Amino acid sequence: MSDAAPIFLKETEIPQGTLKIRNVSKAFPNVQALDNVSLDVRPGEILAFIGENGAGKSTLLKIINGDYQADAGSISIDDKPLKFSNPKDAHEAGVRVIYQEPEIIPGVDVAENIWVGELPKRFGFIDRRQLNEQVRSSLNEYGFEKVLPMGLMGNELSTAQAQIVEIMRALKSGVRVLALDEPTSSLTDDEVNRLFTLIRRLRDEGVAIIYVSHRLQEIMGLCERVAILRDGKLRTVQPTKELSESEMIRIMVGRNLSDIFHRNPAVTDKKVLEVEDLHSNWHQGINFHINAGEVVGFSGLVGAGRSELAKVIFGDMPKTKGKILIEGEEVSINSPDQAIDKGIGFAPEDRKNEGLILIRSVLENTSIAILKKITNFHFVQSRKERSIAKDYVEKLNVITPSLEQLVGKLSGGNQQKVVLARWLAARPKVLILDEPTRGIDVGAKVEIYRLIDELANEGLGIMLINSELPEVLGLSDRIYVMQNGRITGEVSKEDATEDTILELAMADDLSNLSEKTNHSNHLNHDH
Repeated sequence: MSDAAPIFLKETEIPQGTLKIRNVSKAFPNVQALDNVSLDVRPGEILAFIGENGAGKSTLLKIINGDYQADAGSISIDDKPLKFSNPKDAHEAGVRVIYQEPEIIPGVDVAENIWVGELPKRFGFIDRRQLNEQVRSSLNEYGFEKVLPMGLMGNELSTAQAQIVEIMRALKSGVRVLALDEPTSSLTDDEVNRLFTLIRRLRDEGVAIIYVSHRLQEIMGLCERVAILRDGKLRTVQPTKELSESEMIRIMVGRNLSDIFHRNPAVTDKKVLEVEDLHSNWHQGINFHINAGEVVGFSGLVGAGRSELAKVIFGDMPKTKGKILIEGEEVSINSPDQAIDKGIGFAPEDRKNEGLILIRSVLENTSIAILKKITNFHFVQSRKERSIAKDYVEKLNVITPSLEQLVGKLSGGNQQKVVLARWLAARPKVLILDEPTRGIDVGAKVEIYRLIDELANEGLGIMLINSELPEVLGLSDRIYVMQNGRITGEVSKEDATEDTILELAMADDLSNLSEKTNHSNHLNHDH
């Protein structure tokens, strides 16, 4: 099955204000980052850019923003050729790109951050009254006066607030094309909803929006068209409604979804983890087991208690009753250190805040779980530490300039592989993976799928917590489904479907609905 050809309007049909990208190419040493890319970004439309890491998305954004200059091809608006030598040229043409890390000046307040470079002056000094009136008016117009207090300093802004500052900068400069690079990666659900409201308003006002994200569900709900890049080439541009998520993934990675989730079952009869009648402040009567070589999925809706269950097993949250057994032996686990000593590893959902030390190196993040094993007389054996870290970084194909690279500088997929490298170095018997593919691109996801399969084949028992039904169905040998802090069912791989999982995930709701329906029927009958 070949990729669909990009769909273009005839020149006479292209709306005024369209950003036209024609035959753009860009090469770096040994890498063809973009290869003859042609694309229209139309006013009053949200166009998604998707593709795995290295597909060319970031390079194209940087060319649009004037950070890079194309080797070949052209960019124009209203048939006026544009040559951007730097971002200032792009801004003057009404083109703005907001990257994942917004450019904020820490030592000045919101108003000055928004009007940086164009501050109103009076007698050589900043006209604070005019500045505040202008900013207050803009914030009120877009409904951000409470979300973004003008007195906040740049270093006090949350990620969401910093993005709003960047967008307000663009709006006051008469933006025509606005590109957002992974804008929701660090936002709460409420902040995401607020951002989407603003994006849709800008679209309705005639701004051309480019939306870059690996979150396909967001793209399906927000964007009118999607442009898919792979290996520097534009593979297709189609209306979003004409593509399924699985088809998007197939075009991004170049193969079918069914080929991505490939398990080589290696399940043994040896139970490495057993949980009996476990109770906590979040759970009641939890019973399950995981065998060596087995991937056991845990599915459920938000709030089902899956992540909390992982933290109870790992000693990060207390249990009030019940037993945890490792290889048939009951163990007492009251802290993560004790869990590690008993052979349990845990890669948490929030890897940036709970799983990694972002300001430390790849080396330090990889070796942190084995420091006891490589320490003599309170001194770390540096040569041994480096050798072990190097082995696992290479085994997991972590893309990093060196072991000294700060882990916060790596891509999301490589950060997740560093977390896995840490636990492989610790050689656990049980590995808990909580949303291991959240926040990483499709290509990196495929690598994580492969690693999960390999780890199970090496004899680890894997507890896989995952909210993406295709993933949990494709990777798991068995699945437990949770709701409201309890297990509502266990499903074999052969019997597992999206319908059976959802039915168990909503068991209480369906039961309550059934009771209400029966009660209503009785009332209707009585009357």
